[in-house]
Amino acid sequence: MRAEERAQTSGFIDVNKPSGMSSAAAVSKVRRASGQACGHMGTLDPLASGVLPVAVGNASRLFHYLLDKQKMYLARFRFGIETDTLDVCGEVLRSGLPVPDEGTLRAALPAFVGDIEQVPPAYSAKSVNGVRAYRLARQGKAVELAPRRVRIEGIEWCGQTGEDEFSFRIACGGGTYIRALGRDIAAACGTVAAMSSLVREQSGVFSLADAVAPDALTADNWRTFLIPPETAFSMPELRVAGDEARRLGFGQRLPFAGAAGEYKLWLDGAFYGIALAENGVLRAKVKLI
Repeated sequence: MRAEERAQTSGFIDVNKPSGMSSAAAVSKVRRASGQACGHMGTLDPLASGVLPVAVGNASRLFHYLLDKQKMYLARFRFGIETDTLDVCGEVLRSGLPVPDEGTLRAALPAFVGDIEQVPPAYSAKSVNGVRAYRLARQGKAVELAPRRVRIEGIEWCGQTGEDEFSFRIACGGGTYIRALGRDIAAACGTVAAMSSLVREQSGVFSLADAVAPDALTADNWRTFLIPPETAFSMPELRVAGDEARRLGFGQRLPFAGAAGEYKLWLDGAFYGIALAENGVLRAKVKLI
């Protein structure tokens, strides 16, 4: 297969994962339709819906470059109820606690904007001595997770959606647990909360408006939804042709007078991957074709 043909099978598909489906199941639908190896960029819990970027083929090698992209969520929390999973799918631990009013909630929000310390939920994929936290929690074992610093860009009050339920739009960096944010906002109001709904509206360049339902993908149409890998992240570009392109493609290094750093690399007009320039030398670092 020629490089141009291989490149057409590598990229991203912006999947709109429905609530009730696991992220792994959504990826499996993309894998079956495309016939390519696939992986998702940022897990969504089964309860959650919305944007799930799926890397198709060698685009998964760009995972590192998409990790810290800003995300946007529309979340609903029920106040006065506490569960072991911090969402309404878990076992109820306490209920009937106070439900804060709008004024109390609005007053609590500014303290959670910026760089904050957040303790991940016990039911999460965080690793504890090599074991996923949720596996230990399911076994009834105590799970102690260290707080981690996350970035909350903003929290927008979106209104009351039920007797004890309120909605918020949250812009945040990677690694943020929205369930834990609801827990902590409730604690600041002197009560407890469980997440009742979560929609991821944006993840980096991927948006809900452009997302496709996993069941809509087929062997005949999946390429229609394939997003070129070079459009998914920002980086200076470098175009190389002729003998120098051939040498880079074969793993050789070239003298380089430009600025040190990483570049999107095109060889003879085809997107190749990422090049690294350091100490006056250029080499291909990540190969996508």
